[in-house]
Amino acid sequence: MEHYDKHQIYVIGHKNPDTDSICSAIAYAYLKNQSGTGEYIAKRAGHVSTETQYVLEKFNMEAPGYVPNVKTRVKDMEIRRTQGVSSDISLKKAWTLLNETKGTTLPIIKEDNVLEGLISIGDIARSYMAVVDNAILSKAQTQYCNILETLDGTLYVGDPNAFFDQGKVVVAASSPEVMESYIEEHDMVILGNRYETQLCAIEMKAGCLIICGDAVVTKTIQILAKEKGCTIIATPYDTYTVAHLINQSMPVRFFMKDNEIIAFSEDDFTDDIKEIMASKRHRDFPILDRNGHYVGTISRRNLLGIKKRRLILVDHNEPSQAVDNIESAEILEIIDHHRLGSLETMMPVYFRNQPVGCTSTIIYQLYQEQGIAIPKKIAGLMCAAIISDTLLFRSPTCTPMDKAAAQALAQIAEIDCKEFAAEMFAAGSNLKSKTAEEIFYQDFKKFEQDETTFGVAQITSMTEGELAGAKEKLLAYMETAFENQRLTMLFFMLTDILNESTELLCFGKGSENLVKEAFGKTVENGSVILPGIVSRKKQLIPTLFSALQQ
Repeated sequence: MEHYDKHQIYVIGHKNPDTDSICSAIAYAYLKNQSGTGEYIAKRAGHVSTETQYVLEKFNMEAPGYVPNVKTRVKDMEIRRTQGVSSDISLKKAWTLLNETKGTTLPIIKEDNVLEGLISIGDIARSYMAVVDNAILSKAQTQYCNILETLDGTLYVGDPNAFFDQGKVVVAASSPEVMESYIEEHDMVILGNRYETQLCAIEMKAGCLIICGDAVVTKTIQILAKEKGCTIIATPYDTYTVAHLINQSMPVRFFMKDNEIIAFSEDDFTDDIKEIMASKRHRDFPILDRNGHYVGTISRRNLLGIKKRRLILVDHNEPSQAVDNIESAEILEIIDHHRLGSLETMMPVYFRNQPVGCTSTIIYQLYQEQGIAIPKKIAGLMCAAIISDTLLFRSPTCTPMDKAAAQALAQIAEIDCKEFAAEMFAAGSNLKSKTAEEIFYQDFKKFEQDETTFGVAQITSMTEGELAGAKEKLLAYMETAFENQRLTMLFFMLTDILNESTELLCFGKGSENLVKEAFGKTVENGSVILPGIVSRKKQLIPTLFSALQQ
């Protein structure tokens, strides 16, 4: 799954793409890129057929990237790349980072970038306002390095990596005699530059002395503190300021939210997360990649500015044939040669639809109209598409414009149309090695008429034997395809290019009667021969639609 760049415009054909759908996307994307009005990328909505793969390899071109649907995902949004921090950092540092980044929530991560928790500005404010416990510093297991950082302190005695994990915090603002009544073992004592009070605190087995006012700590006091295992920190701040700041040295892990965290994956659809985000009071939500690693945050505000994927459709204008969730995208242009479908757009679009045999013929005309030279490789792709769609000019859909375009393109590509067609059709057929499913979806399209939804698949071959072998496989698969696609009726065209005829397989209630009404022929054992019928677009579909409307 690839990341969508909001500045890119996808040029994409229909599902189960044929050679025209793929080659037209590549050719039109190249043409649009010559205009300098944007970045146009050829894409595909389905797997590449054997025939199309042969064409791509013949002209040394890569297949367009696969796009299964065009719904916007979380990764398409503007993700705030807020750096995660360790749970050991102090509340003060967390507050500073949030102010610097103008954020509201700070992600807490482990060394392997796994999300451990979250802390917000509100959490920090509550920790400051609600704490009245003078033992909270030890309960939070505060590291001395955090205290040093918070108080801009200097360590005279002790280990900066050790923890203050026992005792309470007291202010020694009285005489040694009074101090003895409230200082207990392991306490952290905040005091000034008085030798007697420092000595008293050490003798009372205090765990740490915070000496204020940048006072000099005498050698005697340092020696005694080492002997008693008492940490000594000196700070430039006065007693009041130290008492005010000290709790800000606590690690964020003590106050962070680490359960019931609402996080989203980069691959989540934005439509799926909107309701969740609206129902929660959080301002920021963490985003994880597919491996569960933290990547950033989003807020409800990010949803407001999300950009739809922008598309140009080639070789189709039916929503049933389009890439999934087409309604979620913004369609800019449609270049097609089929009947008008029911696709709706929010804004007016450039729509070029001509009754020719191939979309590539229209694109060839656009190159001519704009005076853009066609590269040899692109010419080869477009010529192949015309040959494929018109069955080497045998199809009734073929027009003089198709033939003229193909011949002009063949000259640029330095190929012989007849020789190339034989090679391409032979490579594309190769039906023996394919499964029934592969054969069926090689060229399948879905159509709708009122309450009726029917599917029509087609394969072409230059040999009767190959078609007969494919028929055996397909007869057993038709029911499965019928159910999977949720169809009313299903038809499969086995088209003989040389004899210019089609054997039509029928499945579903009413399918045989519809064929009889449309073509005046009786279906026997689920199939019927239709002489002269080779085109799905021009001969089969219009006739079926006409019969349905009667």
